[in-house]
Amino acid sequence: MPLVEHLRELRNRLAKSVAVIIVVMIAAAFYSEQLMQFLAEPVPKCEDLANSDGGNCAIVSFNTLTSPFTTTIKVSLMAGLVVSSPVWLYQLWAFVAPGLHRHEKKYTYIFVSVAVPLFASGAYLAYVILPISVKVLLSLTPGGSANILSLDEVLDFTIRMVLIFGLAFELPLLLIMLNMVGIVSGRRMTGWWRGVVMGVFVFGAVATPTTDPVGMIALSGPIILLYFAAVAFSLVNDKRRARKVSAGPADDEASELDLTPEAVAPAEPVAAVPEQAARDRVNGYDDVT
Repeated sequence: MPLVEHLRELRNRLAKSVAVIIVVMIAAAFYSEQLMQFLAEPVPKCEDLANSDGGNCAIVSFNTLTSPFTTTIKVSLMAGLVVSSPVWLYQLWAFVAPGLHRHEKKYTYIFVSVAVPLFASGAYLAYVILPISVKVLLSLTPGGSANILSLDEVLDFTIRMVLIFGLAFELPLLLIMLNMVGIVSGRRMTGWWRGVVMGVFVFGAVATPTTDPVGMIALSGPIILLYFAAVAFSLVNDKRRARKVSAGPADDEASELDLTPEAVAPAEPVAAVPEQAARDRVNGYDDVT
């Protein structure tokens, strides 16, 4: 397919994806209030200002005149991206799939089917521990002070935690993908386990803004377990790959060619044709040229 056709197909698929996102975004705008309440649910809310003393609860408010509008647009856009993800992910897959081999398409289906539950599990775990994290942060408020939180900041905090947990759960899948393409071996991943465990706990401590170990352990523990699961899968896959080396390439793959340059053998002498040898030569040539 020419480059112009590829660009035209990419434009059409992007247009379809954007159109679906906009439609879902408009529909989500009618339920923006319910979405805001759901995302702000982890914050313990005070009934009135009289009960807002100390760090037991907080008052969620809009601090600027344009905050209700910008927050509604932000929540609606996020809902549009999440709800319409099957459509734009399919459009992306449909654009890339024609250039993949048969086994690569099979692996892609497997990766997508695993990536979505992993991200959803991380996002759900973040939403579960968010009330604990918020309470720990609010508990640092001194007596005589009230917590008046901007709803926009609360939503940003919630979304950030959900994205951090969801993307962190994709790390083992990324390692498996690198192993499937032959970049990282299972044996090498096994040698990394001490550094990975240390790095994951440091990442968990930095990514979770609370001072208690609950959030850090809740994030680091599942990632470490998933990492060792990825190591076990990679070791098994390396053994499987070693057994299939002698089987040759797949039906839709080209055989590997040995392109190593070799020395050229010396030219062999060619006997002259009798009629040509008997011909008169001029300056060593067969003709007057």
